[in-house]
Amino acid sequence: MQFSEKRNITRWFIILASFLIVIIILWNTYVFFQIFKNDERKKMELWVSAQKTLANADENTDVDLPFDIIRSNGSNPMIEVNSEEIILNNNNIDPEIAGDSIQLRRLFEKMKSENQPIKMALSNNDYRLIYYGNSPLLNKLKYYPIALVLIIILFGAVVYNFYRATKMATQNKLWAGMAKETAHQIGTPLSSLIGWLEILKLEHIEPTTIQEIEKDINRLQTITDRFSKIGSEPVLERVDIVEETKNSFDYLQSRTSNHVDFFFKGPKYPILIPMNPILHSWTIENLVKNAIDAMKGKGKLEIIISEDKNKVRIRVTDTGKGIPKNQFNKIFEPGFTTKKRGWGLGLSLTKRIVQEYHKGNIRVIHSEIGKGTTIQVSYKKEVL
Repeated sequence: MQFSEKRNITRWFIILASFLIVIIILWNTYVFFQIFKNDERKKMELWVSAQKTLANADENTDVDLPFDIIRSNGSNPMIEVNSEEIILNNNNIDPEIAGDSIQLRRLFEKMKSENQPIKMALSNNDYRLIYYGNSPLLNKLKYYPIALVLIIILFGAVVYNFYRATKMATQNKLWAGMAKETAHQIGTPLSSLIGWLEILKLEHIEPTTIQEIEKDINRLQTITDRFSKIGSEPVLERVDIVEETKNSFDYLQSRTSNHVDFFFKGPKYPILIPMNPILHSWTIENLVKNAIDAMKGKGKLEIIISEDKNKVRIRVTDTGKGIPKNQFNKIFEPGFTTKKRGWGLGLSLTKRIVQEYHKGNIRVIHSEIGKGTTIQVSYKKEVL
């Protein structure tokens, strides 16, 4: 058995054991509650018996014991009524409630639902009914299971959040490690390609060919730099977000099929915000490629940059298949993809770059099935 399987079995064993302990505690609490409730019933019956003894006592009756019994019951609230449920007397009730007939009647109705009354016969046709409520101790015990369940739920939520945070931290470390290893693996042949490019320059090869090769090598260097920054704190610098976005837009437009109509609109003046240009270009690239995939390589793609006093916004709109509303948040989760050949990492990485590295926000602001989607990235205008 693998270590991970053993750990899962241990985890489930602990969870089941915890639930079993909680069930036992709740059951024992219920049993204790019933025992205390029966004891209070017996005490109340004894109190009623003492009251009856005093009511029927004469000068030869020993009343010391009945008086002691009556005085000993100082916790259970009681209301005495006749056969027509007219309140005749009360005991152990707050004076404010006892002095208000409406509140006293409400309390009486509540007592009727808590316990069965005890009948106190006074003569052949005369009797009283003693209604009583639970003692403060019994009321506290009644709410104890609820408090215990709430504590267990809170404890479970803390454990769940800790487990989830630990799992996400492990995944982040794995992603960062894979990204850095990918950058390392690309770096070796890339260095060799740069050397071969210098040799080609000496061989007087057609300059346009050299330029195109050089562009692709620079592109590989950019990709390597991107992967090397995953898991590390990126260096932010004040750059023009309009220019950086337009550069990425132009590069992608030049390398995309003519079946996609590109449109860019932004301010004619620079908007300086703190960001990492390499990671920002990755954000734009992921959003544009995702839009092109949604359109199946044919349609209209727009990037519009706007600003207000506090924020700058980049909207990427396509005319693709659209996204169901219940998936607006899911598309940014790791592993979520609608493509047959996809890892579901592009938008997840984009979200991490925007929110964790640049303290921005990314969300789907509009989508309609069969008509297209608009995703918005927004950044605060902060000062470094």
